[in-house]
Amino acid sequence: MDKPSEIRGLMITVTNGRVLLPNANVTEIITFSTPEAIENAPNWLLGRTRWRGWRVPLVSFSILAGLSDREGGKNAKVTVLKALGGNPKMPFLAMVAQGFPRLTTISNETLIITGEDDARAPGVAHAVMIRDDYDRAGSGRHRTPDQ
Repeated sequence: MDKPSEIRGLMITVTNGRVLLPNANVTEIITFSTPEAIENAPNWLLGRTRWRGWRVPLVSFSILAGLSDREGGKNAKVTVLKALGGNPKMPFLAMVAQGFPRLTTISNETLIITGEDDARAPGVAHAVMIRDDYDRAGSGRHRTPDQ
């Protein structure tokens, strides 16, 4: 079977950065509400948020990856994601976002791996640039979460 030459992705703005995820990984964007605390959790695990009858773990990618030491803001949203671990007891997780994500098409021609994988932050699979953003702004560094 041939690999697709393009995939649809979502560029998700997080505090002090952006995260690129496959469109199929994102289930829904919901309004941020104060999560239920989890005792002895690391600082990037903000707690559990309620979504469609589930108590979904809410993470701050910005804190995990060292982009920020705090999370929140008046534009905060929650991105509900399909968990990739295959655990039927936890099929979803959530990530704090700033505003709504932007749909984008990713291909070999538009995705540029920066080659800085030796120094990548926790939770980051690759630091990448998207050619459209790079051409428009002169830089377009994004992070793809570790899968």
